Amino acid sequence: MPAPEIKFYNSLTKSLEPFEPIAPPSVAMYNCGPTVYDYAHIGNFKSFLFADVLRRFLELAGYDVRQVMNLTDVGHMTDDAVADGGGQDKMAAAGERLAEAKKSGKLPQGVDLDPNDPYAIARFYGDAFIEDAKQLGIKVASEPDHLPRATDHVDNMQVIIKTLIEKGHAYVASDGAVYFSVQSFPSYGRLSGNTLDELRGGAGGRVSESNQAVKRHPADFLLWKPDESHLMKWDSPWGTGYPGWHIECSAMAKAVLKQDIIDIHTGGEDNIFPHHECEIAQSCGATGEDSFARFWMHGRHLMVEGQKMSKSKGNFYTVRQVIEGGFTGRAVDPAVLRLELIKAHYRSNMNFTAKGIEDSASAVKKVRVFAKEVAYDPAQASWHGVEHEALTEFIAALSDDLNTAKALGVMFAYLNEPAEDVVVSHAMLAAFDQVFAVINSAEAASAGGEADMVQNKIDAMNRARQDKDWATSDAVRAELEAEGYEVKQTKAGIVATKKLA
Repeated sequence: MPAPEIKFYNSLTKSLEPFEPIAPPSVAMYNCGPTVYDYAHIGNFKSFLFADVLRRFLELAGYDVRQVMNLTDVGHMTDDAVADGGGQDKMAAAGERLAEAKKSGKLPQGVDLDPNDPYAIARFYGDAFIEDAKQLGIKVASEPDHLPRATDHVDNMQVIIKTLIEKGHAYVASDGAVYFSVQSFPSYGRLSGNTLDELRGGAGGRVSESNQAVKRHPADFLLWKPDESHLMKWDSPWGTGYPGWHIECSAMAKAVLKQDIIDIHTGGEDNIFPHHECEIAQSCGATGEDSFARFWMHGRHLMVEGQKMSKSKGNFYTVRQVIEGGFTGRAVDPAVLRLELIKAHYRSNMNFTAKGIEDSASAVKKVRVFAKEVAYDPAQASWHGVEHEALTEFIAALSDDLNTAKALGVMFAYLNEPAEDVVVSHAMLAAFDQVFAVINSAEAASAGGEADMVQNKIDAMNRARQDKDWATSDAVRAELEAEGYEVKQTKAGIVATKKLA
């Protein structure tokens, strides 16, 4: 397979740049993951899936990707548009929400948590996120060592805070809290485009007024907050309390990836300021390096039927709600939702619609039917060593800043006119599905009872047709259709395909 010239858009330099890892073939990548205070919504998963597709493409291109995605279970405040993170800790807010739901008898089905136990809440929603991520084929969800939880790394955070104080990048304020001094880091604002003068005036409402009396600069951000009343608290040299949100990602990235500088850091565009800006400042301040990640890549927002997603508008959907039929009124195969959330370019705003789900269901069906027709076996197929024009075009599309829309066009053009050599077809499907992961998922990888049932009915139809017993064949077909399968006669024989949406 030809070595691609990979270029990604770097949010730090605002330009398209050739991608070259620090220590090839290894790629160290960190992705901002969920705050586990509720079920993650489809907007969150657009960002998580972008990171998964990025990883999968780099692996297709021959790199060994070490991916880390954090689970934030403390310190992320409800007002996270300000660097200090005002308001409540989101875990505490989750407890209040659950207490109110319990009192009113409106707890979601399957949720019975102690509102005063933030650790139990975090474990529950963290596990729910992992379940959802596995359903959508996100590879890191099956790698528990690379899904660090913030509460397991408080010691690492304290080490970095001590180092920042020693190096003059942080200070203990009169109220006992520890702040990062943005004036000590001249390039603060480079990622987001903010200047210290703008931040001094609270440009865009992004600077909190609450702690100005104790801070050296209005934009200085919290590293440690002494607070004996906080539900989640730890002893520290600066008093019993809890860490700020931003320090957590720097600590977890360093602890798991064990590098001062990593290759790629991703997140949603809402992470750029303040979260990622603060990560850069504290990480570089602690290590003395001039960068934390060489590439910063950010996905754009998700709209729902042309509107910003919000609970007040009634257009707020979690992954499980969509899969269970809460969006379209019909159950949706996880692979269909996956494709719908990755088919547009990651740097474009996406409009999530019922028509889009329908189109993605047709697309997934087309791929799976083709895979069945050529008897594709993912355990046996490999793209390694195969040369084909469509494979070259597929890699070229993804090498151009992860252009998934163009890559999908290449894939479907190939499916319409495949190579006659079945080995080549298997190799092409293996390459396509390495990135898009819609074949070897819920239906195609189903094992045991349902898969056996389908095959038994197909065998029964074949026997009936051989005996010209059309009534029995039609009756078995009706049974399969009642189970949600579409049954077709193809060159390869009878194919039963699960309806996807």
